Formats: sequence, C-alpha cells, structure tokens
Amino acid sequence: MGEPEASPAITPRRAVWTLGITQLVGYGCTSYLPATLAAAQGQTLGVSTAFVFGAFSGALLISGLLGPLTGRAVDRHGARRPLAAGSIVLAVALVGMALSQNAGQLIAAWLLLGVGMSLALYDIAFAGLVGWFGLEARKSITGVTLIAGFASTIAWPLTAWLEANLGWRDTALVWAAANLLIALPLHLTLPRQAPRPTSKVAEASPDAPQPGMALQMVLLATALAVMAGIGSIMGAHLPPLLIGIGASATAAIVAGMLVGPAQVAARLAEFVLVRRIHPLVSARVAVALFPIGAGLLLVFGPLAAAPFAILYGAGNGLFTIVRGTLPLVLFGAKNYGGRLGALNVPARLVGALAPLLFALGLAKSEPWALGVLIAACVLALAFLFALRKPAP
Repeated sequence: MGEPEASPAITPRRAVWTLGITQLVGYGCTSYLPATLAAAQGQTLGVSTAFVFGAFSGALLISGLLGPLTGRAVDRHGARRPLAAGSIVLAVALVGMALSQNAGQLIAAWLLLGVGMSLALYDIAFAGLVGWFGLEARKSITGVTLIAGFASTIAWPLTAWLEANLGWRDTALVWAAANLLIALPLHLTLPRQAPRPTSKVAEASPDAPQPGMALQMVLLATALAVMAGIGSIMGAHLPPLLIGIGASATAAIVAGMLVGPAQVAARLAEFVLVRRIHPLVSARVAVALFPIGAGLLLVFGPLAAAPFAILYGAGNGLFTIVRGTLPLVLFGAKNYGGRLGALNVPARLVGALAPLLFALGLAKSEPWALGVLIAACVLALAFLFALRKPAP
C-alpha cells in the first residue's frame, strides 16, 4: 500500500507554520508568564511571589491530569476543536487574571489557565499532526518545535517590556488578545477531523496491546518525568544555581541566555537528520547531555557555567521533540493522543513539584542538589536503554 497521505485540507508545511505560530503564543502566555509577572502580581494583591508560583504549579497539575482526556478527544475528533477551545480558554483565563482583585480570584485564573494549557499546547498539536500525517508526522513535529523554540526568546523580553510600560494587568490582556486574534483564527483554519488512517498506520498500531507495551510505557513515562523535572527546575533555578556554584550574577545571566539558542540548534540538527536517526537514539543523547554538563559544573565550577547551559539547552530542546516522536515510533499512530496524554501525566506532576523540591535541596547544598539531578538522569538513561526499538 502507499505511504500515509496528508489530509487534503492541509499540507505538512502549512500545518507546521500554523501550529508553530500558535505554540509561540500558547507558551508565551503560559510557561513564560510567571517569571516576569509573578512578583508584580504578588505585590499588587498582597501575596508572595512563591504564592503565585504555587498557583502556576496548580495550573501545571490540572494540565497534566486533563491530558489523557483531551488526548482521547483528539483521537476521536481531531485537533481543531480542542486547539480552538484552548485559545478561547486561555484568553478567558488571562482576562480573569487581569481583573483579579484578591488572591482567590488570581488562583482561579491560574487554574483556568491550566485547563487551557491542556487543550492548546504541544501534546494536542502533536496528536493533531499524527492524525493528519500518521507515521510521517515526525518531521512536522520537529518543525513545530523548531518554530516554537523561539517562545522564550520572544515572550520573556516582550512580557517584561509590556509589564514595565503597561503594568501586569494590561500585559495579561495583550496576551488574551493574541490568543483571540492570532491563535484562534489560525486554529480554525485546521481540518475539522483527522482522516481515516491508512493501512500502514493501522499495521503499526494494532488494536490488541503489543507484548511488553505496559513495561515500555512505564520506562518511557519515567524518562519523560525526569526530563520534565529537569526542565522545570532549570527554568526556575538556573541563575541561582550557577551563582551558588560560584558564578557572578552577570555570568549566570549570560549563561542563561545561551539556553535558547542551544535548544534551537539541537532542534535544527534533529530536523536535518530526522530520517537518519531513530528517536530512541535522540532520546538517549538528549538525556545524557545534562549529566555531562552538570559533571563539568561540579568539577570546574563557574568556568563551566556556559558549557553547562549549552549542554542543558541542547538536551532539553532535543527531548521536547522526542516526547512527541518516540511514542509515535514505539507504539504507532492509533490512539496516539490518549497515549501521549497518559505518558505525560507523571511528567506534569513532577514538573509542577520539582522546582520546590530543588529549592529545598539548594538550601542544603548546591553540589548535593546537582548530584541528585545527575542520578535521576542516569536512571532515566538506563530506562531508555531498556526500551526496545520496534521490529522493522
């Protein structure tokens, strides 16, 4: 039989650009929002910055718990409706955030933002690509992450500039408008429903569970959770960690600026080599880069701040792709959305709790806290080596 064909309503190129842009908006108004608005929100409403970050952690928990449900919805009906609904929910949550007059209203807005995150971010976009393009979706997934990898580069300075000139309330309203005027119209151009899979997709995705699939799922879910925790921790604690190791504040900031370009460079390399390297190999490389960089940091101290940031950024950028492509290659395209949602529940939970736990570790000892992360990565790497490539 022939190769899986794209839906006649969309081409891979258009899907990549559409979802790449909407993911820029989606991540800009969610994951990259608290770093710049938390302090101002806390000061205005009389709560601590930690309180606001706690509300964001609640949003991450809700997003993770809803993941399997929203993923199964994509499997049944396609990605268009969940993505469009996600843009609307994110906009409503941001308007609610802007109108918050007390801590309770702010918490409610952040939690509603978590609902929008479960509908509008990578997992649903990846599931949509698999629904349209089947086993050929890997390169499209890489393309989307390549574009969306600039979210931090754009969102952090843009949000900081908006907050400084307009205040945090109007900044939230600007992001709400971006969802309604940019992301929502683009999502509405997507196909209404995924096409019926071809025989090749069906053969790679049998109805009966594959032998050993449960163990494979556990191994992969553990690796995903470890890397989600690493990403969440570094997003919140990279500068303080480097300063604690002995780097100056300026050196820590400069090193942090290298993370984004390293992520994009790794994704670009994956995009170029997508047909030559198995996602399982990419996953192992991605996980191995962090303990290598952390080891350099422990041995050489602040002199290794920049190499550590580059290696972490490259690994994190590569693993973002892997978490979408590896489940596709290992388990097939059938029921991909629900399976991806289930795999990422532990990752969301760990990602929400890890920054707090790491902060407690930093208070004890920076090298000790870093050593724990190295051990976790070694465990994840062992689990990835235990995973089996599917038979050709």
